[in-house]
Amino acid sequence: MNLRNRTILITGGSAGIGLAFALKFLELGNEVIVTGRRQTVLDEVKAKYPKLHTIQSDVADTAQIAALAKRMKAGFPKLDVLMNNAGIMLHKDLKVPAADLDGLMAEVNINVAGVIRMNSAFIDILTANKGTVINVSSALAFVPLPSAPIYSATKAAVHAYTQSLRFQSEETGVEVIELMPPTVKTDLAADITEGNGVTVITTDELVKQSFASLKAGALEIRPGQAKQLALMRRLAPNFINRQLWKASRKLVPVGVR
Repeated sequence: MNLRNRTILITGGSAGIGLAFALKFLELGNEVIVTGRRQTVLDEVKAKYPKLHTIQSDVADTAQIAALAKRMKAGFPKLDVLMNNAGIMLHKDLKVPAADLDGLMAEVNINVAGVIRMNSAFIDILTANKGTVINVSSALAFVPLPSAPIYSATKAAVHAYTQSLRFQSEETGVEVIELMPPTVKTDLAADITEGNGVTVITTDELVKQSFASLKAGALEIRPGQAKQLALMRRLAPNFINRQLWKASRKLVPVGVR
């Protein structure tokens, strides 16, 4: 992937992995736009990093995606990188009925539907500009974290979807990359600690490893423990599944609807 002189849109870019990537892309001389759901947080990010463009937008809202696409195509016609990073992770007790069935689908609406809808809304400009799509899935696409069953399932879905998108885009000039982070020290994974086979890396280390892979032209990037989980899935699936269950069992909100 060419890492310079690009116009880059990153969803969920006001914190965590998204912001870390935004700042690195900015450092390399790119024009970077980040989105987020909370305007107050975006305002804080803009005040701290004035060269970043910030736009309030929720990937779970189809009307906001359409409005964002219209605004981006008018204001940033050279847009040639879309990084689908927005996501949430919730720990769930699957043994009890959910009181809020709509709420039960929140991770699906953001983590999967958001990716699919964003790609569809921007595929025309990305094709015109011979651009790049970066879909952020997770190492949990290979091996689920049992305390976060829906999150894990959404990342497996993004992995499968991204592979299909890559095949269909082969003749369009659109580059399709998948980033599969391991557990990263962010607010999203704040409840997950090292132990029982789980290792945690910082956003700085994630960026360092990921950008080395991007520069090398990798299309599927597996930083840190992601490589190990992919290998263990093939060699000892029962063992690694049990290890992640041991690591996450205490995070299941038992009896909470």
